[in-house]
Amino acid sequence: MAEKLWIMRHGEAGPGRPDPERQLTPHGAQEVARMATWLYVSERFTTGRPPLRLAASPYHRARQTASIMAERLGIEVETLPLITPDAPIEPIIDWLQTHAMGAAWLLVSHMPLVGELTGRLVEGDIRARHGFPTAAIACLEADVWAAGCARLTGFHTPASIP
Repeated sequence: MAEKLWIMRHGEAGPGRPDPERQLTPHGAQEVARMATWLYVSERFTTGRPPLRLAASPYHRARQTASIMAERLGIEVETLPLITPDAPIEPIIDWLQTHAMGAAWLLVSHMPLVGELTGRLVEGDIRARHGFPTAAIACLEADVWAAGCARLTGFHTPASIP
């Protein structure tokens, strides 16, 4: 059975320095709340399915996004230092191979990382990139988390959900 992975970009954040301390705007928090409700309703996390785990970048706006998601989904947030904006992709794929088999994961991070990780997992090419508006979620499935081995089964933005 294929494993599931959701890759999410944080909600809209305001400007500021230092970058790791930037916060969600009120609009960004609304975007994330909309996506949290959509994910809860569309995936119907119930017994008999692998438990959903949630990991976020240590940056403030990603942690805020993850907290909103976690509250709606009824799960805890874990911090994953590997998924900061410009982090290399290979250690993340290694982490997925070790930690994401047997559990569904939602990773909350930043551009360009979310676009590069999605591109690498789906297309296998180091140059592959997917665009991610704020609060967008890519839904992937794979039998093994490796470059070019995942299928993009959905891509949702706050504007695209009913």
